[in-house]
Parts: sequence; C-alpha cells; structure tokens
Amino acid sequence: MSASRTPLSAPLIGFGQVRHTRLRPRHHAFAYPTCFLMLPMRSLRHQHGLLAVNRRGAISFYDVDHGDGRSAAQGGALAWLDELLRAEGITDADGEAWLHCYPRVWGYTFKPVSFWYCHRADGRLRAIVVEVNNTFGERHCYLLDAPQYGVEQQARKVFHVSPFCEVNGGYRFRFMRTNPSVGAGAADAGRTVVRIDHDDDSGPLIQTSVSGTLHAVTASTLRQALWGYPAMTLAIIARIHWHALRLWLKRVRFHRKPEAPAAAVTRSFP
Repeated sequence: MSASRTPLSAPLIGFGQVRHTRLRPRHHAFAYPTCFLMLPMRSLRHQHGLLAVNRRGAISFYDVDHGDGRSAAQGGALAWLDELLRAEGITDADGEAWLHCYPRVWGYTFKPVSFWYCHRADGRLRAIVVEVNNTFGERHCYLLDAPQYGVEQQARKVFHVSPFCEVNGGYRFRFMRTNPSVGAGAADAGRTVVRIDHDDDSGPLIQTSVSGTLHAVTASTLRQALWGYPAMTLAIIARIHWHALRLWLKRVRFHRKPEAPAAAVTRSFP
C-alpha cells in the first residue's frame, strides 16, 4: 500500500513525566510532570482540526521549529525529514512519520529533544530521528537505523548539551509504545516511553526518560494542557538554569562549549 493511501491518523497529546538522574560525581535527580504532542506529519497536512498548525493559538505547532526551519510553503519539517533520510540512504520510510515534540504555548517554545518515528508504508517502524537542540541555538540529529521497540540502540555523543557533561562517550536509546487498553475508550491512545542514558568514558553517567499516556486532541485535552502547563516553555528554560545552578553549587566540573560537529547527523551503531 502506498503512503498516499495510508488512512489518516489523528494528532495526539500526551500527559506524563520527565525524569533525570545524574549518578556522579554528585548525585542529582529530578522529576517533573509534562505534556507533549504526538503528530502524524504526513496526515496532518490534510487535516483541519482543533490543534493550531502553523497559525496562532494558545497551544500550537509550527513547522519552522524543526529541521532546518523551512516554512510550510517550502514543504515544512516533513520535507526536511525526507531529505535527511534520503541523504542517509533510507528510501523506504514512506509511511506515517510521527513527531513527538513540545508544542508552542502562547507562541513560545523550546524543544530540548524531539523524536521522529518514521514508518514504512506497511506500518513497520523503519527509523527514528532524535532531534536535539541546545540553549546556544544549535541543533543535531541522531539517526537510529532499523530500530525496534524495547531494543536498545546506541550512538556516539558528538553534540554539546550541558556544560556539566563533556562531549564524549555515547547514548543508549530505548523506545516503548503500548496500544490502547481494551475498554479504555477512544480518548486513550496508549502510552509512550523514551529512555536515553548517557555513558561517558568512566561508565553510566546520566539517566533520563520521558513517558506519558496519549489522548486524542480534543477541546478538553487542550484545555487540560493549557490549564496544567500555562507557562511550559518558561518552566523548561527556568528549570534548565535552576538545575545548572544546583550542579555548580555541588561543585560539578564545568566544561566549555566545543564547536558544533561538522556533520548534521550521527548514525547509530550496533
């Protein structure tokens, strides 16, 4: 079945938790409630639903917030994704591309990490692109080739994220997605879990995860997101700096930001 004949999928919104644990040289951990979008990008352009897409809204999504920043008129983030995959020799990810990302709230957003789940036309998962942004306005992607849910994927760390971590070692990624529970109702679209662990040259260093239960985007779930997280973008940025201060007070070593990697994409390895 061709991608153009794939049934339309509906955008989803997730409610869950972000967790972060630093193991050394000082233990530091936190957990916060969060919400996020899960968007079927190939179907989204054919839909005119409640979510504000490339237009103003209390909660919205804009193509220019991803990839190389091209506008919807230029093909948007999906065109960027398809070009990235083709450049990496992946030509069979022509099914739905689900984007797990933070929305804009009141017109503002900061997306530390977003996940592109790229499927074949028959629905099988073909690749995952992990799109990372740092607070210096830089962006890098980790391409996980032929991933499987529940199976660990690895990639070298090449991109600066935190001044309290050197750019060395690697990441271990694990993704899980459950189907809706029987009898849960149409509003419950299952659960997603992403875990990213960073190991440096001395072993495990950072453990992070984001998880949540997915729901259809409705007037009710949008209100829930807005009332529960009215200043989410500000909160994300404030927490980044607050925990940086706490690590500095704990005398965790501070590292200067290196140059961004020359290549825009780093591929996973077995």
